[in-house]
Amino acid sequence: MPTSKNTFSSWRRRLAQRAVHAGWAWVQRTGAVTAAQPGRFRFGAMGTGTRLAFPLGTVFGEPWIHVGAHCIIAEQVTLTAGLMPDLDLGPDPILRIGDGVVLGRGSHVIADTTVTIGSDCYFGPYVYVTSTNHSYDDPHEPIGKQWPRMDPVSIGPGCWIGTGAVILPGARIGRNVVVAAGAVVRGTVPDHAVVAGAPARVVRRWDARLGWQPPLRTPAPVPIPDGVTPEQLLALSDLDAEQISRLTDLDAETMARLTEPGAETEDVRAES
Repeated sequence: MPTSKNTFSSWRRRLAQRAVHAGWAWVQRTGAVTAAQPGRFRFGAMGTGTRLAFPLGTVFGEPWIHVGAHCIIAEQVTLTAGLMPDLDLGPDPILRIGDGVVLGRGSHVIADTTVTIGSDCYFGPYVYVTSTNHSYDDPHEPIGKQWPRMDPVSIGPGCWIGTGAVILPGARIGRNVVVAAGAVVRGTVPDHAVVAGAPARVVRRWDARLGWQPPLRTPAPVPIPDGVTPEQLLALSDLDAEQISRLTDLDAETMARLTEPGAETEDVRAES
């Protein structure tokens, strides 16, 4: 039986694949938008360390878009100010994005009127934020031809907006709010709340006296203490959970000594 013959030999295919990947990586680096390399875009403001990944989504009205420092805006993110390009929107910014904001891949922020996103907000992929809704008051006129309703949107600092969430016109989201994936948010959301559903409702809130209500079902993550090195963490990898828990009772000096590179696992077990 004849053997099928590939157009390219395996080494040629690997070489072509590497060339394609290297070329695309170069295109992504070169096409990214930063304050130092804005390309054709003229944002009203863009902070140090901010990067809009290539390929971009739709971007227009950028003179009325202010982006803070150290933001990560992923591929295919749409940022618009105004109903259409080339409008004069006045002296003030329409879309304000604070410092340290992350906008996940494929997200849309549509600011036909004022939209404000506070610092240190994290958006999952495909989040949709809009200050405009279609109206259907006239039953005889196509909905797309009727004048839309607009209402400013504000998202407080420190929020986490889950994948596929929709933030509707007039939404006022407080500080350190969690918006669950797929939630549809309208109206006011208080500080330190978790909202979920369509329409979204508060499913958990922080109480200064009682803590989270209803209580969290999992313990809070424990951050790695300051000063702990990667080598010290690796030294703990051979221990089981019970032995590690005993180490928490040791003083810092003993802990540092036992987790120094070269310390024997048996010494750690004996001390614990």
